[in-house]
Amino acid sequence: MTSNSAATAVRATVHGYPRQGPHRELKKAIEGYWKGRVGANALRRTAAELRRGNWQQLAAAGIDEVPTGDFSYYDHVLDTSVMVGAIPPRHRASVATDGLDGYFAMARGTQDVAPLEMTKWFDTNYHYLVPELGPDTVFAADSSKQVAELTEALELGLRARPVLVGPVTYLLLSKPAPGAAADFDPLTLLDRLLPVYAEVLADLRAAGAAWVQLDEPALVQDRSPAELNAAARAYRDLGTLTDRPKLLVASYFDRLGEALPVLAKAPVDGLALDFTGAAAANLGDLAAAGGLPGKRLVAGVVNGRNVWLNDLEKSLATLGTLLGLADHVDVASSCSLLHVPLDAAAERDLDPGIVRWLAFARQKTDEIVTLARGLSQGTAVIAGRLAANRADLASRSGSALTHDPAVRARAAAVTDADGRRAQPYAERAAAQRAHLGLPLLPTTTIGSFPQTAELRTARADLRAGRIGAAAYEERIAAEIREVLAFQEKAGIDVLVHGEPERNDMVQYFAERLTGYLATQHGWVQSYGTRYVRPPVLAGDISRPEPMTVRWTAYAQSLTDRPVKGMLTGPVTMLAWSFVRDDQPLAETARQVALALRDEVADLESAGTSVIQVDEPALRETLPLRADGHAAYLAWATEAFRLTTGGVRPDTQIHTHMCYAEFGDILQAIDDLDADVISLEAARSHMQVAGELATAGYPREVGPGVYDIHSPRVPSVDEATALLHKGLEAIPAERLWVNPDCGLKTRGWPEVRAALENLVAAARTARDGLPGAGS
Repeated sequence: MTSNSAATAVRATVHGYPRQGPHRELKKAIEGYWKGRVGANALRRTAAELRRGNWQQLAAAGIDEVPTGDFSYYDHVLDTSVMVGAIPPRHRASVATDGLDGYFAMARGTQDVAPLEMTKWFDTNYHYLVPELGPDTVFAADSSKQVAELTEALELGLRARPVLVGPVTYLLLSKPAPGAAADFDPLTLLDRLLPVYAEVLADLRAAGAAWVQLDEPALVQDRSPAELNAAARAYRDLGTLTDRPKLLVASYFDRLGEALPVLAKAPVDGLALDFTGAAAANLGDLAAAGGLPGKRLVAGVVNGRNVWLNDLEKSLATLGTLLGLADHVDVASSCSLLHVPLDAAAERDLDPGIVRWLAFARQKTDEIVTLARGLSQGTAVIAGRLAANRADLASRSGSALTHDPAVRARAAAVTDADGRRAQPYAERAAAQRAHLGLPLLPTTTIGSFPQTAELRTARADLRAGRIGAAAYEERIAAEIREVLAFQEKAGIDVLVHGEPERNDMVQYFAERLTGYLATQHGWVQSYGTRYVRPPVLAGDISRPEPMTVRWTAYAQSLTDRPVKGMLTGPVTMLAWSFVRDDQPLAETARQVALALRDEVADLESAGTSVIQVDEPALRETLPLRADGHAAYLAWATEAFRLTTGGVRPDTQIHTHMCYAEFGDILQAIDDLDADVISLEAARSHMQVAGELATAGYPREVGPGVYDIHSPRVPSVDEATALLHKGLEAIPAERLWVNPDCGLKTRGWPEVRAALENLVAAARTARDGLPGAGS
């Protein structure tokens, strides 16, 4: 056991904090800069004010050591690429000419230059920009951002700890650069990268850093002996530097497993470990490894990824055990608080009794500080907080919101047959071809069209009572008419109604299902300036009435072409919500699937022949370790089939996925038994088409040819080239033509041009194909 004097020195800290500001000031400033309404200096001032406000708020709450360097204009992995000089050749000139514009060009692209690929940060809904590295990559240190932000915090009189993406995780997250061999392993660049990190560490020490945190979340995944040896080498080299701050190596999102003894033995000064969820196993693993004698342990006992209040007594018990396993134990969140909203107290529209169950970033900092006080001074000093916490936990567990006997009985009665289409795919495909009459290479979009300022204003006016429901619905109807007219004129084959009535693809449904809570201010960064408000999944789920049928049927009444019904699938409804932690995810997924099954049935009865059930989060939610994959994929694919399994053979079921490593779940994609799947493919150059072909995927595929996360408009030639690449892998009779994702974040001028080019590319690619028709 450590001494009482060591325990009294317990500090409270966090790994990172939400960047956007209480009113999304950063989003507004950056988008204003992109539109030319905000100057570069004004943008930098806004960013500095937000950083200062965050640090001062953390310090006022009792956080002893604030993080620096976690702030970003767009993405912290992109910031790391800048820090180590890994600028793709096509962007070097713009970065050298104007760093801010060049930085955003790497993130978003320009009309002439493609951006970096974007994908999910582990199993979260945060997207990072994928580094492009090759055998010719030359690294060069640029610590200016990291030093400047540390200096800002120190000048405020705060104890500050810079947070960097660690070198091993950075390389493991990278991909071969264009022109590099497909099997090039970026980890072979480790010895070239480590001197750059050494230079950055020396710069931070010179600027006043006592500690620097190096985040290595990639080490919680299954790693080969070579990868573990690389981690050991990296932290041997960095740990034995003489000109460096103290090093804290951090992991989160899961257990470290076989990487834990590697890091425990490394000559670093401390580890930060996650002790929540699956990562709770770190406690036993740490004890088995002999603890961290002589080192600092930053214990992540407050969940940084979900919004439920902490069980303070349970966390104190964990912390008490940890005191015997390290020289010094501090209290922290499990990971950066970037993944949760800012302040639950702002949710004035929620029942105050329910707000008591919630902990957003500000409430989590309070929990961390309370736990640190209890650990260092004894539980008597926090007795009042512990009593209130017990009462809040009991209030939630005993609430009628959390338990609906009818929902549970229906879920328990599900049979295997409920989750299977009655006819095999070949029979369904023939029936659908006869019913829909589509050409080869049919064109469609993923679902949403631009959410214009007029739509957002109408939605705000309705909430504020400035317009009535009739006026709002006429605005929606007018938008649907415009979207349908454009698609027909452009020549798109399978249409969508554009989703003008929907605020978000998850929140819209959550507001219409029992058991969900919707927030007004619970914004969380998804990528860049894209923020979402994940709903809170608090209780058992059912569908009181149809959710999408009215507007889908209205759109179909305006055209003879098929209009897709658009639903968000059960796994994505969970992944992009804050899920309940009091029952297995599989049970919650089944409840959501049954509610959506009712919606699918009503859409079909109303004459909808094509129904898309989006599951972009299927890969994202895959457990980080392989031993959890089979169980997860079994219930996840069952939930999709349960949603769609009751339709007729001539009803075509689509699904959609984007921005993930699809190669990891090819069998699961097949197990969904969807008739058509559309996937992101433009930034990854049709990689997924080849992967599906290699796996023998037998159904129809729409690999995207229009990257909607960039403002650039792909030319006809560019889209045609991608289609030809797709045709090398997928036969023409099974290939669709579509964008990567929905269009709600784009503007109408670029959408019109891009979709017209997409249709032209499809027609060009059809030329000469046997049986192409019109």
